[in-house]
Amino acid sequence: MKKVTIIQSSAVPLKVDNVDTDQIIPARFLKATTRDGFGDNLFRDWRYDKQNQQVESFPLNNKRYAGKILVAGKNFGCGSSREHAAWAVKDYGFEAVVSSMFADIFKNNALNNGLLPVQVSESFLSKLFDAIDSDPTTQITVNLPEQTICFGAECEHFAIGGYKKECLMNGYDDVDYLISMRSKIEDYEKQRTNEYL
Repeated sequence: MKKVTIIQSSAVPLKVDNVDTDQIIPARFLKATTRDGFGDNLFRDWRYDKQNQQVESFPLNNKRYAGKILVAGKNFGCGSSREHAAWAVKDYGFEAVVSSMFADIFKNNALNNGLLPVQVSESFLSKLFDAIDSDPTTQITVNLPEQTICFGAECEHFAIGGYKKECLMNGYDDVDYLISMRSKIEDYEKQRTNEYL
């Protein structure tokens, strides 16, 4: 996976609460066996109408908005536990999702796939939406080492578990992390073997 340290970008605002995984990636697109191509159908039923024409008012279709950060309403990623939802957000090009609350399974799937979920207070999220609405080029800085998110003069700290933080900063999945610990594991096993000789 790509290493995640500091993400600096403008953002796409999705001011909708309770966005479930079926809206993120509808079930009819879950037939693929690889992670590629899911971004094409991210929010498919909101991005396109029944005639397969783009819905111009939807933020991902609005030329005012662009960037590597998706700013979403409260309770993002609720619903079913499909990992494809995190794949779709990441494959579309987003590196971080900001919300005041994430569904636990989506949050874990995101972390496992190199997508950083940044949970902020509702007041901070509201200010961020206002800033993007006033100026779509507003630059947001997500600093994983410092665990801060900032725009303009506004900053807030966000929480992340130490293990997943280390994985993201080094570009590790769970297997890569174990491989990185190989020498320590081997030393431990030698020590245990010597104890029983």
